Amino acid sequence: MNDSEITTIEVGGERPYQVLVGHDLLGELPPLLAGAARAAVLYAPPLKEYAARVADALRAAGIAPLPIELPDAEAGKTIEVAARCWDALGQAGFTRTDGVVGVGGGAVTDVAGFVAACWLRGVPVVQLPASLLGMVDAAVGGKTGVNTAAGKNLVGAFHPPAGVLCDLSTLRTLPRVDLVAGLAEVVKCGFIADPAILDLVEDDPDRHLRELVERAVRVKADVVGKDLRESGLREILNYGHTLGHAIEKRERYAWRHGHAISVGLVYAAALARLAGRLDEPTALRHRTVLAGLGLPVEYSIRAWPELHAAMRVDKKSRGNRLRFVVLGGLARPEILDAPPEDLLRAAYEEVGIE
Repeated sequence: MNDSEITTIEVGGERPYQVLVGHDLLGELPPLLAGAARAAVLYAPPLKEYAARVADALRAAGIAPLPIELPDAEAGKTIEVAARCWDALGQAGFTRTDGVVGVGGGAVTDVAGFVAACWLRGVPVVQLPASLLGMVDAAVGGKTGVNTAAGKNLVGAFHPPAGVLCDLSTLRTLPRVDLVAGLAEVVKCGFIADPAILDLVEDDPDRHLRELVERAVRVKADVVGKDLRESGLREILNYGHTLGHAIEKRERYAWRHGHAISVGLVYAAALARLAGRLDEPTALRHRTVLAGLGLPVEYSIRAWPELHAAMRVDKKSRGNRLRFVVLGGLARPEILDAPPEDLLRAAYEEVGIE
């Protein structure tokens, strides 16, 4: 596909919007903020130069930019950082027709969406994810939030964006370790919905990067368009996340999200196989695909008691009962409700290392 071509992916639901995938998409930004006099541009330090280009594009369209630099990665995903943003909006006199632009990885787009959702009970937000993880996961779907001491993403709101611009040119400068980490969420989409993704990853993820982004976005767009508020179908997007989020919490968010989810995916596959739900070749494929990308597929065996406790605070839990998204086969996600303790432990022993 030509670099100048733009792919448009529709996200349905009560507040439909579009995800655009292509190169150099800043010209598409101002129309998404039609009627705004001001737009806050939230960004992390590594994206300062790109954020300046975003501000220039807004200024050229007659929209006054308000740049707000956030701490990088998960350090910026706190209620204190969000409060600082609200103070800045207040001082600048932001009204209901003004907007917010999130420029960066998943942490920045999560915070930008949360800031927009809460300011005057909701102003428009446009997401410009500049990481692979942001493009295929965080920026699409309208989930926003911050982390607390109790866990990841426990405080937030559902606030669909006015639009999402996946500018593939930003991936050229993304550190390799972050690109690979983002592929964990792409692989997840392959296992739960689109097995062609797995074939492309196994062939050459770099050569197929644009198609992988588009396929993963389509998987998420299809799911969230049918279930914005995670009342049913959307739960499948949390495949691998129950243990993954517990690992992130134990690591005080020093681990990349994709690295933790990679271990979580292998664990969920082991759990499904031991529960008699998933065939052995598909379970094994989790480990081979993820390890082949250089992603971790093991974690400390001694961490199990702490991880088990953390999983009980997971958003998918119901009362005392743990719930896991598992597979009944390739692209056949289902729920495993209240698995017995010995099964949970046995599955963990398959990913646990000394």
